[in-house]
Amino acid sequence: MPLFSEQTLVPLLQRLVRHPSEQTALQEEDPAVKAFITDCVAPEIAALGLEPARYDGMGNLILELGPADTGKSILFATYAMTHQAARMVDPFSASVIDTASGPAVRGRGVAEQKTAMTAALAAIAQAHRDGLRGRIILTVLSAGETGRHTAIESVCDALDDLPDLVVICLGTDSRVGAANKGRIDVDITVEGRAVHSSTPWAGIDAIDGARHCLNALHGLDLGVADNPIFGAATLTPTAIHSGPTATHTVQDIAEMTFDRRLLPGEDPDAAFAFIRDALPLADPWRIDCRRGPFMYPNEVADDGPLMTLLRAAYADAGLGAAEKVVCNFALDAGYFGHRGIEAVMLGPGEIDQFHSEEEHVQVSDMLDMARVYHALIAQTFA
Repeated sequence: MPLFSEQTLVPLLQRLVRHPSEQTALQEEDPAVKAFITDCVAPEIAALGLEPARYDGMGNLILELGPADTGKSILFATYAMTHQAARMVDPFSASVIDTASGPAVRGRGVAEQKTAMTAALAAIAQAHRDGLRGRIILTVLSAGETGRHTAIESVCDALDDLPDLVVICLGTDSRVGAANKGRIDVDITVEGRAVHSSTPWAGIDAIDGARHCLNALHGLDLGVADNPIFGAATLTPTAIHSGPTATHTVQDIAEMTFDRRLLPGEDPDAAFAFIRDALPLADPWRIDCRRGPFMYPNEVADDGPLMTLLRAAYADAGLGAAEKVVCNFALDAGYFGHRGIEAVMLGPGEIDQFHSEEEHVQVSDMLDMARVYHALIAQTFA
């Protein structure tokens, strides 16, 4: 049966969706995420007739195919971890539904990670059957929702040679994510002194200290020029907690997290230092500011090698021009850009459905992207 067919790829996607791999507090170490890689994806790779995969120290799957001495290599990065099922009803049945645009597969992760993975598996398997004239690397990462480069860095440390080009397989409305913002978390802890709330003057209110921090950072000029694609850099509070969890108690600790989106060309360390230095003087509180997980921003040249190959791949697949999409979210493309390797995000699935209560993907988009990935491989090794 042809690989690029509804009869082949829909059941494959359904099997991936029906093996839940949700994000938990354990992040990349979650047993269900690791089992998805070893017990679900690895057997599918074997069933496609591909060579045995190996695993790095984190449990990320690495498959290397084709000759390594041609000077041409391309890496496809796919992701095991999905967002939690949350309020999505029936998230793992992977049912086929009818839409105005044709049949679609519904389930958690189809718009974000698992449909792009399905298309990549099919494209790589077909390229392997065609005969490879260069090196293909496929990795299935235990990440996907963690907001850090730890997993891909582990994979790259396990490779003998880094790839020349990279495709981050993620839903991008089937358009090329040639540029994306980065991100850094900034964690702020305010410490005070707890007392009974009947005598608040005897304590030091950590919530009041948090208010001073929020006031200092609200509307802060981040000192960065607007980007012609993304506009202004942003700083957004995403979490706040206080303790102790007790009645009638002035709080002695308040913890906050801020999301600082990074524009292409920005340095995460400089962005963090700017925010840290904008916080108020600690007295009477103790204020601690720490740099949390981060991801680099990314941008590839429109006339560079990868975009040139992608335009040819879209044409070969019969899809016309390779349209681009603005990606305000971050993933691992920036890691490679930071290392001087061209990388884009590209895959089937609607960005607006990420983490939503309704997530589905058009079957036709999955088939088209399998053809684009396959054509990109052919163009890379031409």
